[in-house]
Amino acid sequence: MTTTLRPTGPIQQGADGAKSRAYDVCDNGRPVGAVEIGTDPRFGAKAGELRSLSIDEPSRRRGRGTIAALAAEEVLRGWGCGQVSLSVPAGNEGAQRLAAALGYTERSRNMLKDLDRTAPGLPDGVAARPMSTEEFAQWQRTSVDTYAQSWIDQGVPAEQALQKSRSDHARNLPNGIGTEGMRFHVLVHEGAVVGHVWVSVHEDGPSGTTGFVFDVEVDEEYRGRGHGRALMWQAERITLDAGAHRLGLHVFASNTPALRLYESLGYRTTRYNLAKAL
Repeated sequence: MTTTLRPTGPIQQGADGAKSRAYDVCDNGRPVGAVEIGTDPRFGAKAGELRSLSIDEPSRRRGRGTIAALAAEEVLRGWGCGQVSLSVPAGNEGAQRLAAALGYTERSRNMLKDLDRTAPGLPDGVAARPMSTEEFAQWQRTSVDTYAQSWIDQGVPAEQALQKSRSDHARNLPNGIGTEGMRFHVLVHEGAVVGHVWVSVHEDGPSGTTGFVFDVEVDEEYRGRGHGRALMWQAERITLDAGAHRLGLHVFASNTPALRLYESLGYRTTRYNLAKAL
């Protein structure tokens, strides 16, 4: 058996400089599957993606997926990529086993909660309100660097992490605090602002309107007092008030306290995001 990749077309180059290419996975010249690779425009030209990999059912469990993935990684090395990432839906145990065998480790996960008709009430002495323009300006002064550092802590090179942070902020907040669909709220306890939450509410195709928590943080001196849970309850209220009944988020795998909090609040993992160095 000889498993190889055969391009199905030329390299595609996007306006943002990102590259992609699709291949047939062939066994002695006969197509038995498909794979697509690319570079991730969010992180730059040196960040590769294994976007999809499938092997036809009759040809599975014979090592072809492993060989195809390794061959795809070799192409990405040739493109100058130093890292490669992939995303696996929750419940796809075969893909998770293959990724683990190839040396990928979990970097983050996406989670989702189907909301009740009403959000839990905030604790006594705690209130929430929209963030002021002055508070937003203060948050914005450090948000790009803070978000970039969170990716650096996951092993992403500093240049790529900063590029992603800048591009994400520019794309999601073109009009600052007035950007349509974006809600910024702060949590107040005994007159002091103790944290904030940034929620996006948008149309999500056939799923309808969905909320997404882009950022939630309790100021360091106020942590360990239940304010993180209160902020997530406020995120639910924001989402429900906008007419949505699903709330999603992204969390780094190394953030064990946050993972435990979200699980205790009823969030379920929908997708695992994995990466490895090339």
